[in-house]
Amino acid sequence: MIYLDNSATTIPDPSVVESYQKASEKFFANPSSVHQLGGATEKLLQTAKQQAASFLQVDANEIIFTSGGTEGNNIAIKGIALEHQNRGKHIITTAVEHPSVDEACQSLETLGFEVTVLPVDEKGLVDVRDVKEAIREDTILVSIMHVNNELGTIQPIEKIGKLLSNYPKLYFHVDAVQSLGKVPLDIQKAQIDLCSFSGHKIHGLKGTGILFVRKQVSLFPLFHGGGQENGLRSGTENVAGGVSMVRALRLIKEKQQNQTNHLQAMHDYLWNELESIEGVQINSPHNGAPHILNLSVPGIKPEVIIHMLGEKEIYISTKSACSSKEKDESKVLAACGLPREITISGLRISLSYNNTQEEMERFVASLKEAIHQFKEVLR
Repeated sequence: MIYLDNSATTIPDPSVVESYQKASEKFFANPSSVHQLGGATEKLLQTAKQQAASFLQVDANEIIFTSGGTEGNNIAIKGIALEHQNRGKHIITTAVEHPSVDEACQSLETLGFEVTVLPVDEKGLVDVRDVKEAIREDTILVSIMHVNNELGTIQPIEKIGKLLSNYPKLYFHVDAVQSLGKVPLDIQKAQIDLCSFSGHKIHGLKGTGILFVRKQVSLFPLFHGGGQENGLRSGTENVAGGVSMVRALRLIKEKQQNQTNHLQAMHDYLWNELESIEGVQINSPHNGAPHILNLSVPGIKPEVIIHMLGEKEIYISTKSACSSKEKDESKVLAACGLPREITISGLRISLSYNNTQEEMERFVASLKEAIHQFKEVLR
């Protein structure tokens, strides 16, 4: 099997699964219970938060364990909007966000909020000047992703953060789900107020994630109850999930430190090979994230190529897994102003550190063969 759909989800690392099982078996008590078992479980939870904070270079009380990127994005966006609506109801985002950001903002429009959707260029990049021009007196939140999940475009988060630091009443949220462990992001330097991460994108488990919430940032909680997670996410904590998330975080940070060149080398090889195939257009920017490549083969439906490759146990995808079963064009590619023949034929190759050069070579050969076979049938 050659698995090249890592931006949809990754194969869980065995040690992550083991950490979840061990924590579930030994630390099964409710962390809120006052007896010794509850106390030991609470201590493990706090240790996990301290470790996560260390990896992300933030404070432990700024870590909120979540069920993943979608929940993190919703807590951040709706939490800021509902908490600070008396000061303003204007939100800024972009045309290429993940559905969990895009639709969260749309839902707020039904409650009277106004959302400015910033345009992007042909490679999905936001202009910092457009961000500045969109800011109004009643703007309370700017939400911009770090790495685009379809194109791999890296947004100028540090420059945007520096700009927004001139507006102390405005909050900055970043969806960093696709960049964690692959593209460096300094939360402090970029002056980010809220940042979302997901476990299953870094060889962790589905249902695990982290939301960074900077101290002094107040949110309206979406869940009310026992006041867990600093009052922002009531409900008995998923201690084993938090422990496994931190294990995955530790592993991906080690790989980022030691194997970035390997990831980039595979990306560059694919770029050069794909560029030479007649009828293939690469949609991603050349200087994008090292693990995502988006391409189109106009005239061939993407699902045809996906199924032909799937028969050889090679797995790629189309657009975001959260919208890949919807028909027609990619919203992200359309936002880049690309022609419809490109936007309806997009394919995404997404790598992990576990992939190999040999797999890249086999994939390229198989893709060439699939395109050739399809064209032969049409003759």
